[in-house]
Amino acid sequence: MLETSARLLRLLSLLQARRDWPGPELAERLGVSARTIRKDVEKLRALGYPVHAVSGAGGGYRLGAGAELPPLLLDDEEAVAVAVGLRTAAGGTVAGIEETSVRALAKLEQVLPERLRRRVNAVQTHLLPVPLGGPVVDAAALTRIASAARDRHRLRFDYRDHEGAVRTRDVEPYRLVSHGRRWYLVGYDTGRADWRTFRVDRIELRSPDGPRFTPREPPDPDIAGYVARGVDAAPMRYRAAVTVHASAEQLRPWLSAAVQVEAVDERTCLVHAGAESPRLLAAYLAMLDLDFEVDGPPELLDAMAVIERRLRRAARRET
Repeated sequence: MLETSARLLRLLSLLQARRDWPGPELAERLGVSARTIRKDVEKLRALGYPVHAVSGAGGGYRLGAGAELPPLLLDDEEAVAVAVGLRTAAGGTVAGIEETSVRALAKLEQVLPERLRRRVNAVQTHLLPVPLGGPVVDAAALTRIASAARDRHRLRFDYRDHEGAVRTRDVEPYRLVSHGRRWYLVGYDTGRADWRTFRVDRIELRSPDGPRFTPREPPDPDIAGYVARGVDAAPMRYRAAVTVHASAEQLRPWLSAAVQVEAVDERTCLVHAGAESPRLLAAYLAMLDLDFEVDGPPELLDAMAVIERRLRRAARRET
């Protein structure tokens, strides 16, 4: 009986980890016959787990959604990750789920073993999130996008670009990435026949989802790095070519890989910088903590003059 119960838990864990499982593969993973797998699936169904049989060449078993939520199996690492994630979400990082996160966290921590509760507390004690402003995304939108990526269903949505124009896109979703203060969707845009990155706060989802698709080779094995590089290299409204009095080798380690740095000589380099506003660009340049020269654009020169006057007034008050 103990062996059967342990096998059922292992089978349930496998079904929760992946959407589709061929019967022979499950039998091989568990070291039993296909007939035993069928019997175990029936036992799970009797316990309330909606395990569906999928016919055809790529058929097998799939854990579906039922009328009620059955117990979930989490290993130690998964339980710690979920608890820390819920505590972070309770702080308001995603709109609309703060109160729900607190309720879910209370239920989870009630059943956490003491050893795991200590790990969660240790992580949270030494984790100090910095409150950052920025666009707030809807939790329901994140959930729907993530589900579509998992189930390989196309998404249709209206997308507002940085100029404010709205266009309808048909996308095969691949991954959601949190970068900086924003959420991004990486997916294959069928209309452009290429991979694209979309800001989730600019997405207005349409219903229903589109048909299923065959996964494509991702544009980069490092999707998080792919998004970061794309965001850093995105066209900025205000750009400038800045002469910095330092060597290119000295400066490059302190800048994003997407920032273009050209060597002029051993003591000087040319930096092509950009930002969404003149004052933000001026602040970025000031933080280089190096002497530099800039000839324009006029908006940048005006922003630098404003910051200069403000700093001079502050310095006089201190003296």
